[in-house]
Amino acid sequence: MSENEETSELLRLRREKLAAWRSRGIDPFGGSFPDTTSVAEILMHFAEGRKARLAGRLLSIREMGKSLFAHLQDASGRMQIYANLQSVGERFADLKLLDLGDIVGVEGDCFQTKTGEKTLRVGRFDLLSKSLRPLPSQWHGLHDVEARYRQRYLDLIANPEVREIFHKRVRIVREIRSFLEERGFLEVETPMMQPIPGGAAATPFSTFHEALGIPLYLRIAPELYLKQLLVGGFERIFELNRNFRNEGLSRKHNPEFTMLEAYWAYADFPRMAELLESLVCHLAEKVCGGLHLSAATGLFPSIDLTPPWPRKRFSDCLREATGKEWFSLPPEERRRLAEELGVPLLPNAEEIDVTRHAFEKLVEARTAGPLFVTHLPRELVPLARQNREDPSVVDVFELIIGGQEIAPGYSELNDPIVQRERLEHQAGEERQKLDEEFLMALEYGMPPAGGLGMGIDRLVMLLTGSESIRDVIFFPLLRPSRHFSQIS
Repeated sequence: MSENEETSELLRLRREKLAAWRSRGIDPFGGSFPDTTSVAEILMHFAEGRKARLAGRLLSIREMGKSLFAHLQDASGRMQIYANLQSVGERFADLKLLDLGDIVGVEGDCFQTKTGEKTLRVGRFDLLSKSLRPLPSQWHGLHDVEARYRQRYLDLIANPEVREIFHKRVRIVREIRSFLEERGFLEVETPMMQPIPGGAAATPFSTFHEALGIPLYLRIAPELYLKQLLVGGFERIFELNRNFRNEGLSRKHNPEFTMLEAYWAYADFPRMAELLESLVCHLAEKVCGGLHLSAATGLFPSIDLTPPWPRKRFSDCLREATGKEWFSLPPEERRRLAEELGVPLLPNAEEIDVTRHAFEKLVEARTAGPLFVTHLPRELVPLARQNREDPSVVDVFELIIGGQEIAPGYSELNDPIVQRERLEHQAGEERQKLDEEFLMALEYGMPPAGGLGMGIDRLVMLLTGSESIRDVIFFPLLRPSRHFSQIS
């Protein structure tokens, strides 16, 4: 029998059981089952004879004559249940209609088996939702990577370590909010649909508003709106936002991603670095139990987050990586040196792109960190304040941990004249891309401020030791599946 034929047979048998439940007057997609206790609570307060109600998914079933053992899983874990003819009476026959994956509610009393396993003896059970498809590989796990991402619900059912990653993600986001609110920051919301995409150099997704008759773009960053709130007198603000960039996918990139952006009036980039260092250390201790992390790849076996974290200028990093005073070299010599050192470059790459790619390949990818790289070239960060001593650089940092950028931070540019010049240069001939409303807001006066942006997905990768951004996003973007398109 082929795999497709076997699957079809399993589906047919489950439909037959569905009909059998209905023939007995039982709704196989039943009602509520309130007042339950979680598996974790039952096991924590376990006592012989203690009564309990539990609801969850069946992950194993073992029939032994006139008795049945099974494992029930809820959000907190799994527990063995037991039933026999004496405990459930005439309904014992209904137990034989249960399948792996069915969601049931049970009620009974606790006891320990001869092998010492904590078990719930079932006195009553209700079928709450009939599973019409078999779980993959029974309950031993779902291992096909593409299937795991595409059918995340099966991944969560089958793999406890995956559920733990996403539980940690939820805790990380909650702790970020708590940490910032305790320090006087207010959480705000800014538009996801924008008439002009700004705040970053990225390709936007476009849409159209029928009622207003105008094109709109999904935001690539919330920065320009948040700065308008600084103008309006909101002095400590943050947003946990969804951003959208119509660009490629990789181990570190998903077109839809979550970011933290925070702004602090009258602060600067060293102050934001201190805030970020405290935040990441706080998260590691709360969620991971300490400051020593296991890395996802063999390149960095472990990462030590113990503060204080070192600071190093961008130019010094490139000099150490290339053995040359990078910014003293003519442009053509920089390109030649980068290529000699294995940095891939497009033939028409601009001068600043050569520098960017050299840094990413030779410094960022090889740095375990944590390391604050400071004073980047002005051309790389058009929204940051120019350094007073060296006008060729801006007062910013990039935090690198585990071979990737985790967060940039700025002393924000609040000079509206210089800001216009920078944005005009960035836009080139496409002047319609200038956000005139933002520039007008700056002319009313924005206080000097520090700002930072941190990718939540990359942060979760770091704190959970995950290899790919797809491992920490519930539903990452994937190519359409031929299998599912045929079904539809």
